[in-house]
Amino acid sequence: MSTPKLLEIACFNLESALIAEKAGADRIEFCIDYEVGGISPPIDLILEAREKIKIPVYVMVRQREGNFVYSEIEIQWMIQYVLFCATHGINGIVFGALTGENEIDLKTCVRLIEAAGNMSITFHRAIDECVNREGSINQLISLGINKILTSGGQKDALSGLEKIKKLQSTFGKKIIIMPGGGLRSENIKLLMDSGCSEFHSSALEKNSFIADAKEIQTLKQLLT
Repeated sequence: MSTPKLLEIACFNLESALIAEKAGADRIEFCIDYEVGGISPPIDLILEAREKIKIPVYVMVRQREGNFVYSEIEIQWMIQYVLFCATHGINGIVFGALTGENEIDLKTCVRLIEAAGNMSITFHRAIDECVNREGSINQLISLGINKILTSGGQKDALSGLEKIKKLQSTFGKKIIIMPGGGLRSENIKLLMDSGCSEFHSSALEKNSFIADAKEIQTLKQLLT
């Protein structure tokens, strides 16, 4: 029997999250500002999303655009933000923290993991910037990270398909490898060849920051 496939939709506003849930998404990655790759939504929006959305909600923990090397002040903000999510019914957090040498910032990760408590943890596409991706994934596994969102180090998941296949083959029994980046209904079948069981898409309407219900429905059908 094949492993059930799960669809996570990155939503950059509450309207998209509601559309995604109704269209059959399994989980929401909640953030704002698509143009910069997603940053943390304000806490009032988190509360509204948690009240209105019944499927699991994972929240992006990224205070600003740019790199993933954080100052102590930024780390303190992230910790408080994670604690807020943990005490207000959020199911998971999504973050990435690197050193100036593009290696995993282990100390910061440990602090955020401790703040997260029982929430699920996804390390996002910061992994694609790591100089030693395989070694970095081994570190994330040792930390207890649940999932890794990756495009295989390429501009999108389709371009990185062969590398994603290798990551899934090497690490898939120890951590969830989730392809993301340019994932759409026209290429999801190819990406399913990776052997992965969870997939990440923003599924936006053309020239819009709003989720496309028909695209989400099609993705779900193809994953079934």
